[in-house]
Amino acid sequence: MNTFFRFFYEFISIFFDGLFNAFKGFFSGIGDMFNFGEYNKIINSYQDSFNGGEKVFVIITIVILIIIVLVIALLIFLFFRKVARKVGTNLSKDQLLNEIANLNDQVNKLMKEKDEIMAMKVSQLGINPDEENKEDNIEENTEEPVEEGDPSIRFPKLLSIDEAYANYQIKKYDNNFTLTELIENFRCFSASQLHLYYDNDILRPFFGGLACGKLIILQGISGTGKTSLAYAWGKFVNQDSCVASVEPSWRDKSDFLGYFNEFTKKFNETKALGEIYTSSFDDDVHTIILDEMNLARVEYYFADFLSILEMPSRDEWIVDLVPSAWPNDPEKIKNGKLKIPGNIWYIGTINNDDSTFMVTDKVYDRAMPIDINTKVAPFKCREQDAININASFLDSLFLEAIDKYPISDKGLSDVEEIDNYVIEHFRISFGNRIMKQLKTFVPVYIACGGKEIDAIDYFIAKKILRKFGQLSVALIRDEIDPFINYLNKKFGKGIMKECIADLQNIKKSI
Repeated sequence: MNTFFRFFYEFISIFFDGLFNAFKGFFSGIGDMFNFGEYNKIINSYQDSFNGGEKVFVIITIVILIIIVLVIALLIFLFFRKVARKVGTNLSKDQLLNEIANLNDQVNKLMKEKDEIMAMKVSQLGINPDEENKEDNIEENTEEPVEEGDPSIRFPKLLSIDEAYANYQIKKYDNNFTLTELIENFRCFSASQLHLYYDNDILRPFFGGLACGKLIILQGISGTGKTSLAYAWGKFVNQDSCVASVEPSWRDKSDFLGYFNEFTKKFNETKALGEIYTSSFDDDVHTIILDEMNLARVEYYFADFLSILEMPSRDEWIVDLVPSAWPNDPEKIKNGKLKIPGNIWYIGTINNDDSTFMVTDKVYDRAMPIDINTKVAPFKCREQDAININASFLDSLFLEAIDKYPISDKGLSDVEEIDNYVIEHFRISFGNRIMKQLKTFVPVYIACGGKEIDAIDYFIAKKILRKFGQLSVALIRDEIDPFINYLNKKFGKGIMKECIADLQNIKKSI
């Protein structure tokens, strides 16, 4: 072992000697820059040799050197102040969010303690807690035909939906339009009935997103109509969108779907749960809007759905609500589980500011992000009424588009080349999930009246280039302009406009 230790010492000392010399050289250089004694010695050695004019230049040289030193010092000061402010802002934001979370936890604990105290008081008085709460809930439940005071009933609102749909027969509408006609009808409906204006550059990706999966993310600056687009879609298909306003305290699926209250023996049913349950009875198009979805961590409260909606078979789209079955549970809840229907879409809206969390790759990879950063000027369009549409017919339009307008061999080849370029220069690669989405998004985009190259451009910009913002600035700073030049050379100047615009925005943020 002595031989190894000698080898190890001599081998590793090369690295540490170099590291020491690097630091030594750096600080030695700093010392030389500010060695005023040497400056003074040189001035004294030359001062007798200077004539009148040269002395002026000497003074100018000294002044310039002093200015350079002051400028460098100022730049260093500004840099560290900017870093300190940024760190301080991030710390303040995290502290505030943590404080909010702690306060919500304390509130929940206090509420639980209150329920326990109430239970003790009620038991001492010999009163049924359901009777105690029944009077307080009369106004809220006037529209519920189910008797909520029954201790054997824990899903009163869902049971009311069962009653409403007891004799319901799924309606098959006379749908015979194309995707191009559908997008134009929706555009005219929004303009003529709701005074909301959208152009095809937004609607084509929107319908492509509906085809790619059940989760769409509408993102952009505030006030550009993200929520109103999802709202207008619900109005257009005669099924008003259910708005689930996300709160910073949301931690798991119970905040989204509800939870079982051990004291009242009732399940706290949310509007989102009611919408999901209702959609299981029909074949209409349903929408849940996750408004300001990144006020809380999406991968926490929506985690079950992110996994469930990835299952290849819809028979596996099942979410647990309660651990066991009760005799009077709703019709669609089997052994405490609810099957998620395939005729409901989830549309999240995002504002990126200091009050929100960053949406992770896990979420973005499973969703279709759509940027809405501009407002469309009002325009005149023909009158268009809302329509009834079967979700199965909408799915058939998507499948027909995939069969009729598959992405071309050249398109796939171009995407592969871009993939290779991005791997080589940015260390990012396309996954199988993204390629599957691409092969759905592009045909539907074309079926809505778009071009293949525009669809590829939009998809790569929103699904791939979005990841660049998470890379090291030092890694991508010198690669942005060459990538733009590559895109212009391969596809033609300005053809990949979405990709180039996003790359330029990334460059500005560096």
